[in-house]
Amino acid sequence: MTTTQQKNHTPADGASHKKATLYRMVMDKHTCPYGIKSKYLLEREGYVVDDHHLTTREATDAFREEHDVKTTPQTWIDGERVGGYDDLRGYFDRSVTSENETSYRPVIAIFAVAAAMALATSWFTFDNLLTLRAFEWFVAISMCFLAIQKLQDVESFSTMFLNYDLLAQRWVPYGYIYPFAEALAGILMISGSLVWISSPISLFIGGIGVVSVIKAVYIEKRELKCACVGGNSNVPLGLVSLTESLMMVAMGTWMLIKTTL
Repeated sequence: MTTTQQKNHTPADGASHKKATLYRMVMDKHTCPYGIKSKYLLEREGYVVDDHHLTTREATDAFREEHDVKTTPQTWIDGERVGGYDDLRGYFDRSVTSENETSYRPVIAIFAVAAAMALATSWFTFDNLLTLRAFEWFVAISMCFLAIQKLQDVESFSTMFLNYDLLAQRWVPYGYIYPFAEALAGILMISGSLVWISSPISLFIGGIGVVSVIKAVYIEKRELKCACVGGNSNVPLGLVSLTESLMMVAMGTWMLIKTTL
């Protein structure tokens, strides 16, 4: 097995008594990102890193076979193997997200950025952060962001959508149409034009969504993943999807009322 041994990296705090050995892939055309993260984490924790580079595919395969491991990087601390990057995070009591773990982080990010954009636009337009138009923009931008998540993989979204949406279960093409309809309604609501198109769309898809989520989650008590942020999300179906649908119903209703005032 051929590896290239690098110089030890001494942490800034001078805690040289803490030493770790790291083996990671560093090739001409590929440097393992988890290896870089492992090295950075070790140094942040005050370790001197004995950094070994696996510079060829043959060296990497030989290393895995020798140590009976499936992946690299691999870290040793005090002569004992800790494992890969996730194992290293666990060793230092840092959060490790499992592949199937539910998370609201995507939704929080979408709503937070949408709110910031709406407030910024309101400030630029009216020289005031808190305006009624800012709230309208927030809902409309959120709809567009959520639609983008679905449009990244319409096939996966439509499949997950079929688990609970009442109309999609009766008419499969609706699952493919939904993200485009949501995006169109959101874009038109940002501009404030063609309300006679955006409001009916928003009311229709939002109303079906409200009924579908209430039936699946709150009546049938089913535990499902929400398709609101795309077909590969780990967001639980429930409050988030219901909020999305209620926002569309409220926005569609408000825009219709606004045009008649």
